Amino acid sequence: MYPVSSRFLPRLAESHRPVTEVLLFTTDGRVVPLEHTGGSVPVDRGQAIRRTCTVTGCATSVIPLTAADELSTYGARLRISRGVEYGDGTTELVPLGVFRLDENSGDPSQGPVTLTGKAIEVIVADDKFTSPYTASGMLVAAITALIRRSIPDADVVSTVPDVAIGTRTWDVEGDPWAAVQEVAAVAGAEWRVAVVGTVNGDNTVTTEDGITVRRWESYLMPAVGDIIGITQSGGGSWGTWGRWAAGPGHRTIQTGTALLSWSAASVATVAVTFPTPFPTTPKVFPNLASGDGAVARWACRAYSIGPNGFTAYVSAPVSTATTTGANIPVQWLATTL
Repeated sequence: MYPVSSRFLPRLAESHRPVTEVLLFTTDGRVVPLEHTGGSVPVDRGQAIRRTCTVTGCATSVIPLTAADELSTYGARLRISRGVEYGDGTTELVPLGVFRLDENSGDPSQGPVTLTGKAIEVIVADDKFTSPYTASGMLVAAITALIRRSIPDADVVSTVPDVAIGTRTWDVEGDPWAAVQEVAAVAGAEWRVAVVGTVNGDNTVTTEDGITVRRWESYLMPAVGDIIGITQSGGGSWGTWGRWAAGPGHRTIQTGTALLSWSAASVATVAVTFPTPFPTTPKVFPNLASGDGAVARWACRAYSIGPNGFTAYVSAPVSTATTTGANIPVQWLATTL
């Protein structure tokens, strides 16, 4: 969040006189304060370019009348700020964004003049790839390269973990800003998948890569090893709605069949290893899947149960009833539900 004084937020919540500032940065290096009577900066999360601007009531001098005027005006940038006036006569402003000036309209002799623009990521979006473009390596470097390809003097500040992104390639005429968003999603700029490393006592979990995430009400029984979806707010806080439905390293239900053989015995055992380790010790339900011949009236149970497996134990109804069995199927179901 943009740093403000201790007076700003309380003043903003009170009845106050708003203050606005619009600066025009022309392409020839001039910075021109613009008088204005109104305007707006709508934000639409559903759009690729989320912020647009409108500034009304500007002087007619911003309408280009010559070729030189057009060169210095079209492609210029608007820096719009909004703030408050304190009772002691001082003011405090917070920037609402920097926008590319896309259009100015109005009567060049009498006005009024209206300026419209889009946030400067539109410069990146409009600078389509002219040859296949490949990004790889670390996230921050990849995003910085994509942005500076179109805006060489851009300062790129990251507030998300820097992680490896793998290799990605976009075709000719691809949208570079869409590429930036795709790369950013890898690190959780919007959301990503993580593995629980620690379950904390304050309704949070810590992921294996060190992010503390608050649990939503739907995530009732967290466990180490859970694969979860995490999302980050605009203020940088992390939250999770719960466990991923499936994924490597964690399944809530597993089943299988073990084959058991013995000779002249009244009991037999077989060690079973789960295909995927559970994050915690599961419940195991074995079944002797035969009732004929050598195992008629035999019983089956599980012991030595742990996250990685268990031992199936089958036994005759009396210890003197010895038999011989070959490849007798023992079915099992294990679950953490």
